[in-house]
Amino acid sequence: MLNRATLSALLLAALSLPAAANEGVIRKAFTERLPSVKIDEVRATPMPGLWELRMGNEIRYTDATGSFLIEGGELLDLKSRKNLTEERVAQLNRVDFASLPFKDAVVWKNGSGKRRIAVFADPNCGYCKRFEKGLQEMKDVTVYTFLIPILGGDSPEKSRGIVCAKDNAGAWLNWMLKGEAPPKSPVGCDDGVLERNLALSRKIHVNGTPAIVFEDGSRIPGAVGPVELEKRLQGLTVAPAAAKS
Repeated sequence: MLNRATLSALLLAALSLPAAANEGVIRKAFTERLPSVKIDEVRATPMPGLWELRMGNEIRYTDATGSFLIEGGELLDLKSRKNLTEERVAQLNRVDFASLPFKDAVVWKNGSGKRRIAVFADPNCGYCKRFEKGLQEMKDVTVYTFLIPILGGDSPEKSRGIVCAKDNAGAWLNWMLKGEAPPKSPVGCDDGVLERNLALSRKIHVNGTPAIVFEDGSRIPGAVGPVELEKRLQGLTVAPAAAKS
């Protein structure tokens, strides 16, 4: 006679067979009909008959046979009033905050610095300047700014001058808050920091500035005011770590 553990294992295996079968059918259908599309993951959604397709960090939907494709749509749970597509994309975009290369960031803090955020910014970004001014109102924060010169013009020169300055935090704040031009610095003085920052931004899909990353891995793609930022900091689901410089 089969014991309870064996019966449970057999039941779980039986339940997983339809899902595995559907995944195989969907992958086969897309391979035949859209061979150029690389599907990284196929999984069922809470809506019966609707399947999620993940291509990198992008989400699409299909039916159980892979005959139809839904692009540009969002799946909403009307009962819970949740945007399931938005939640899924946020999950895929979550960043391992502790693994960020803080040595390549410009760092400054207010108060104890116990609450930490990372910001990807370009020195010629007007929204970044507005955000930086709002940051000065925040209490007990450490801000790690990863300079990514993506706006063209003299962004690379300004970024290099800030990164290479003896007091790079001072050079950054003087430029962003007071408009004091950073010192001129020779090409290469940053020891590859800007190239690494740009590579990092591509890796975690930062597509514009400012981009804000919190300690729980969540992010905001754009500038927010100090009131909204404070709400997000207070609502984090992880205990803030001790400040690091």
